[in-house]
Amino acid sequence: MNRYRDFQVGGNIVKQDDRYIVRDNVELNSLVVGSTILFPEKCTTGHAHPGVEEVYTFINGTGEMEIDNERFAVSAGNIVLIPDGALHKVYNTGTVGLYFVCVFNGTRNH
Repeated sequence: MNRYRDFQVGGNIVKQDDRYIVRDNVELNSLVVGSTILFPEKCTTGHAHPGVEEVYTFINGTGEMEIDNERFAVSAGNIVLIPDGALHKVYNTGTVGLYFVCVFNGTRNH
């Protein structure tokens, strides 16, 4: 059984390694809807992108998010707004995959 199936946003795998699986759905004209399964005890690469705002919605698991050196807990149901150009990173502190959906304008450049 795929516990993420009900929340899948579709799209193609754009990144996959021992840390995570990232998919992007680019069916819309100006927004990308990405999804990430971040494996236990792993973290994303911290990055920032000027001119891009993002909205992260956490669907499953627990972890921490860092935005411009402020780190805070996240879990299923949390929505996090990432301002234009803010450095951000996600950490899975739990024992199951941390699954989150990200919506951003433009194209993926990271």
